[in-house]
Order: sequence, then structure tokens, then C-alpha cells
Amino acid sequence: METLYWHDFETFGLSPACDRPSQFAGLRTDLDLNPIGEPLMIYCQPAPDLLPSAQAVQVTGITPQLAASEGLAEPAFIAAIERELALPGTCGVGYNSLRFDDEVTRYTLYRNFYDPYAREWQHGNSRWDLLEVARFAWALRPDGIVWPQRDNGLPSLKLEQLTAANGLAHEAAHDALSDVTATIALAKLIKQAQPKLFDYAWQHRSKQRAGEFVDPRRRQPFVHVSGRLPAEHGYTALMMPLATHPSNKNAVICVDLSRAIEPLLELSAEQLRERLYTRSEQLPDGVERLGLKQIQLNKCPMVATAKLLDEPLAARHSIDLDRCMNNYQRLQQVDLSAKLGAVFGRDFTPRADADQQLYDGFASSADKALFAAVRGADAQQLGDGSLQFESARYRQLLFNYRARYYPESLSEAERGQWQQEAAARLSDPALGYRTLEQAYAELGALDVSDPRSAELAAQLSQWYQHVAQSLGLAVPD
Repeated sequence: METLYWHDFETFGLSPACDRPSQFAGLRTDLDLNPIGEPLMIYCQPAPDLLPSAQAVQVTGITPQLAASEGLAEPAFIAAIERELALPGTCGVGYNSLRFDDEVTRYTLYRNFYDPYAREWQHGNSRWDLLEVARFAWALRPDGIVWPQRDNGLPSLKLEQLTAANGLAHEAAHDALSDVTATIALAKLIKQAQPKLFDYAWQHRSKQRAGEFVDPRRRQPFVHVSGRLPAEHGYTALMMPLATHPSNKNAVICVDLSRAIEPLLELSAEQLRERLYTRSEQLPDGVERLGLKQIQLNKCPMVATAKLLDEPLAARHSIDLDRCMNNYQRLQQVDLSAKLGAVFGRDFTPRADADQQLYDGFASSADKALFAAVRGADAQQLGDGSLQFESARYRQLLFNYRARYYPESLSEAERGQWQQEAAARLSDPALGYRTLEQAYAELGALDVSDPRSAELAAQLSQWYQHVAQSLGLAVPD
């Protein structure tokens, strides 16, 4: 039986690799969006060696003290989540979940010795993102939904603004369970207002269905809607697939046919790479960004037949169809796959910290075979040396896991090593974590004019002092 598991994380910062979850909520529904069972809402205890973001705490109201007293240790926290998301036939779905919540899930599974990807595809499972469905509806079939506007005339797709504009219940934005129920309410509205579009987006969420349009062998144009496309064109483009990504088989390099294609034809791979990675504001006057975009087939891209982009829709989004078709005909005459392979084939620079190395490669079969043993081990078993990973990355992950959740498993020398490594995370910005200095600077920048903010700031200051003292670090002046 296929079901949808609607879920949301609140976190102690914006980086899935470097920050940690603070709260999770989930609710299962059938395909008609009727609830199945009871919702899940749990907190996660903060890591003893990392500092929460003051801005994140101000937004959510979840202090590290609250999470520490009410929450589960991270291994138990992610175990409860994995049981729900890995249930056969489950589609995990949220609001901006593909770019954020799914990354939080992957990193948390990885740190706690689960296959970080299995729940996304095994046993008929999948994932989806209602934010992309909402954007798709606004771009192509906006009728029946009230779209709140920003000052620039473009729609606001923020969940709390969409729910308010459409009279949908959303009691506490940035509370995970409230966000989940609001997301389901918005899904019901889109499904009611535009049932064919909603069903189309659901049926085309797999990479196989997306690949029917985004096929670099056929190189046929297709419509794409994405937040990564220019807002002035309604986040919509007529795209053409050019080449498979040189190192990611799930990604296809495509071009926006409304943009200038002369640079693709005339510049070298090195020149194209330089322009591709130069910020828009740093480009010379008169030089526009390249129209290249990687479309990841396993991230439910919103794609459709080029026939949808008719004259009225093109006019609404200020897309020049004549230019698009002229560019398409010119690009049909050339093969840019080798050049684009060189442009996108830059070596990946690994992160220094094992906790951040999710994308440095898959675990070997031998290492993966140890995952369940680690999760089921007690402190004595974790510390007796019987769990030997091949990979240095997983050896470091195991050390971190023991130090955070089973400190009694550490020897005297290992305790000293942990103290040194944890202190470095809070003092060396090159490691990517929030240092004490950065945390206090962010705390000092908060507006604490109201009692709630002042109380949150006071609790954060106490927590920072607690973490610093536990690691033998001085608090910045």
C-alpha cells in the first residue's frame, strides 16, 4: 500500500552537514490525504560539542535546554524517524524537503550508521516536495489558489504566507507538527483546485519518469519549473538536455533556450567554468549568466512537454519562443558533451571532518555490514575494538559516536583526543562549524527588545558557557 509520510525538521542551524536537528514531526496519510494513525513529534538532544545558531533558536523557540530535557539522544531520534520513512510503500514528503529536510535526514542517518539513501528507494519507497508542486501550479495552472505577492510582484511561496492567504490553519509556523499539518492542508487545496496538475506531479516524481523528458540522447526541448530559474521568467524555462553529468549519473546538464548560447559555442571549457562560478554581481557589464543548469533526475524535477509553453503562457512569463526555437535548432547541430564534461568535471574537494563527508563515497560492503552491529552495541562492545571499519571515515564516525553517546567506552587517551578535537570544532572556523566567537557575535546581533527574545538569548548564553567549560575553552569577551 502506498502512503505519504508528511514530515518536517526544525534545526539548530541552516547547514545539514554541520548543524543538528532540534525537532521532528511526521504524519502519514493515504493518497487522498486522509490521516493514518497518530502524528509523531519528537525533540533531539543537542550535540555536546556543537553550538546552536542564535537565529535558529529565535525562529523556532526551541532552546538547547528544552531539547536536552525533552529530547531523545540522536541515535534514538533518527531510529524513530527511520522506522516511519523506511516503511514499505512510503513516499517521504515535506515543504522544501528535497533541498533541506531530506539532507538533514541523510546526514543524520549517515552519522548514526544507517544507509543514508535506502529509505528513498527500497521497497517501493520514494520522495516528493510540495514546494515544487506549488511552484509548478503557480507557473502553469494558478487558478483556484490565492497567491500572496511580494513587493516585486512575484508570488511568495513561503508556507506561512500561502496558508494565511488561503485561510488554511497554521497555528505556529516553525513548529514542526504545525508545519506538517499546514503542508497537508495546502496539498489538499492544490489537489482540489488543480487535480490534473497534482496527479501529474505525483506520477512524474520518479527519476525514470523525469528522464523521459530530460534525455541527453534525444536532446528534445521540455518545460522546466524551478526556484533556480530566473524569477523574472516565472521560474519557468524551455530547456534542452545537452549531456549527462561527468560524475553524477543522476544529473543532466541542460540549457535554458531563452538565454544567449554564443558563449557555449565560442568559449573554451576553462572560460565557461570561470563564468559559471562567478557571482552575477561580479560579472562584467553586459555579460549575463550562462543558461546552464544541472537537473537532478532523482530530485523530482518539475518537467513537462514543451507543448505546454504556448504563446499566452510564454507571454505571461516574458519568454521569447522564437529565440528559444532558434537556439534549439543551432544547438542541434553541435555536440557539446565533451566541453561540458570538462566544465563540470572539476575535482571534488573533500571536507576535513568525517561528520560532513556523506558525499565522499558509498560505504564498502564490509563496512556496511557493521552498521547494525554498531547500532545495537552497548558501551563495552563499542569500546572493545571488535568493530573494525575499513574506511578511515567510518572509523572516525565511530569514534565520534562513542564520544557523544557512550563516553564511558573511551579510554583515557581517547578522552583526551576527543577533548582536543571537540575544542577545535569550536575554535577553528576552517572546520566549518560555528565557533564560539561566531556564536557570540550572532547572539550579540539579535534584537532582544521583547521578553521572549531576551529570555531565549539568556538561555543561549548559558548554554554556550556550559559547552565551552565542558571543553576547557574560554568564553569570548
